Amino acid sequence: MMKPCKQNLVQHRAYWRLIPLLEASGRMQMAIDKWLLEQHQLGLHPPTLRFYTWSPVAISLGYHQSKFPSHWQQITWKGEPVELVRRTTGGRAVLHQGDLTYAVITSGFNGSRTQVYQQLCKFLIEGWKSLGIELQYGEAGRGYIHNPNCFGTATGADLVLADGNKLIGSAQLKRGKAVLQHGSIRLAPDKELFGRVFETEVFQPINLPLIEPTAVIEALTTAASNCFNVQLEVQPLSVREWEAISSFL
Repeated sequence: MMKPCKQNLVQHRAYWRLIPLLEASGRMQMAIDKWLLEQHQLGLHPPTLRFYTWSPVAISLGYHQSKFPSHWQQITWKGEPVELVRRTTGGRAVLHQGDLTYAVITSGFNGSRTQVYQQLCKFLIEGWKSLGIELQYGEAGRGYIHNPNCFGTATGADLVLADGNKLIGSAQLKRGKAVLQHGSIRLAPDKELFGRVFETEVFQPINLPLIEPTAVIEALTTAASNCFNVQLEVQPLSVREWEAISSFL
């Protein structure tokens, strides 16, 4: 089991790939995550960390989420339809607007699903701590499953601010020893769009100082390197990889 956030003095650290920030459609982003997980499971690709945004704005549905409001198929944002996308991971619907998504594809973590969540979330906690923001795990009870909005409640797999407001919602998929964990980090959600999607006037604004996404990525990347004791090497997706990923669309 990996020990988080303890520097190892051994000269050679394990290698992880860092894919630069990527903006693309939800379907493409989910195809990339799925392809990376398959390649890692087959032993053809190293552990990977990446960050991405969704364009156009999208609502991602959990893999087993069979019911959702019919009006979601007609919602538009700034003149473009809001895309409905199915994740390979579980959980409830997430509105991807004004957020930053992280994805970790790796292996070698042992324990229950919750324990693996918390081992992988350690870099999120440490990264935000370096920015002056303290996070803790959520404590939602069993009733959370009836809420279609992922950010309406916070479970033990989610991270909340000191005021209890949820900042990061994560979901996980395991394939053998390989695991994909990705999650949405709320940075600048739009109140009006949120209200139209989830048909509610209840909107909890994110109480954060003004922090640019690039600063968040830098802090989280540094924390991941330290927590997992790895050397992150920046490597964009190649033309050949894009061609392989297209088969997962």
